[in-house]
Amino acid sequence: MSSSSRQVSPRWKLFLAALSLLLAGAIWLSGLVDSLTRPSVSPSLTLQQQELSLLAQPAVPPSLQPVLLGGDPREALLQALEGSSPADRNDRQQLLLGLLQSDQEPPVVENRWLTDPLIRRLICERQPSSVDGCVDADVASAAAWRLAVSGLLPLLTVLLGSLLLLVQIVRALRGRLQPWPAVDGPALSLIDVVLLVAGGFVVISAVGVPLVALPLVASFTAGLESPRREAVTVVINYSVMALPSLFILWRQLKALPRAQAPKGGWLQWRWRPWPGAISSAVGGWLMVTPVVVATGWLLVRLVGDPGGSNPLLELVLGSQDPLALVLLGLTAVVLAPLFEEIIFRGALLPVLAKRWGTAVGVVLSALLFAMAHISIGELAPLTVLGIGLALVRVSTGRLLPSVLMHALWNAITFLNLLVL
Repeated sequence: MSSSSRQVSPRWKLFLAALSLLLAGAIWLSGLVDSLTRPSVSPSLTLQQQELSLLAQPAVPPSLQPVLLGGDPREALLQALEGSSPADRNDRQQLLLGLLQSDQEPPVVENRWLTDPLIRRLICERQPSSVDGCVDADVASAAAWRLAVSGLLPLLTVLLGSLLLLVQIVRALRGRLQPWPAVDGPALSLIDVVLLVAGGFVVISAVGVPLVALPLVASFTAGLESPRREAVTVVINYSVMALPSLFILWRQLKALPRAQAPKGGWLQWRWRPWPGAISSAVGGWLMVTPVVVATGWLLVRLVGDPGGSNPLLELVLGSQDPLALVLLGLTAVVLAPLFEEIIFRGALLPVLAKRWGTAVGVVLSALLFAMAHISIGELAPLTVLGIGLALVRVSTGRLLPSVLMHALWNAITFLNLLVL
């Protein structure tokens, strides 16, 4: 028993752990149900892709158009806009719809839209003169490159990742994989990690901190304009919400006998060698990508788009402010991977693995990781991603590769949104 366990009555710790579990379960269940009412980011992504296809069409060779564009991008965009609810269309989408409907009178266009390349081209094409001079070659070429990056790179990633995954499966079946190191980590009890995850990560961070932090953040960002205000709010809220869990973990680790810590420390960061950490992170990212993509595809085919996308995705898609994008990128690529990997793969996974075995520890920590994002639509794909991150942590015996893999996953997702 750790010194922290001796300072507090085991009955009180058990009571606090049980109460934390009850409250965390209620918070997560309520959040998952509420996420069903949040819109999915998929329609926005589809519209962005169709707009990009229409812009790029003049610069794409006819032989490549079936691959990059699919069908007629103009007709696809028109059908998507007509199929959306009028209440869900913003002013720009309503204007695009009016310009694409050739059987309707062209709408009145405000001056603020004349810098938009797609709107400017559609206005030109509605004029009685020839449409040949309406295409901006530079804009079309840039759109074609963006379309190629957003479409072909994910496809290549899935193909390469599938190949690597197949190679690993064959090597495993032939018994050629190196044995995994023992799962080392902090010598915490199940009650300790319940207090850490349920009490610190969920109850205090998700409920108590926002009650205190949100009014302060709102007053601090009152003078900022949107979307910069939202981006600053995201960074501050996420940083403040991470503090209780990190403080609890710090106190728990400080109470453990330092002499009993395994080589590399309780969290097993093991910073060196860097090349091995990077190669493990890249390999894990490549191999988990096709599985996550397949899981998302199967989910849509079975139940449709469940909605509940991460609000951060909508902020990135809707923002053109450089500082806002930098702040959102900092949260997604640096803060989130560090914090979440320390909690779920640094502390939780080793305790569960030592208690119930590696397989159970990997799956259970991944499921809790997915539930912590409180998004019903992303629950299955994030569970698969969590399994991939946990396998990298277990197979390398290090926390650093899983942090780098998590950061790489978020960075690629973020860059894909920026490309669109």
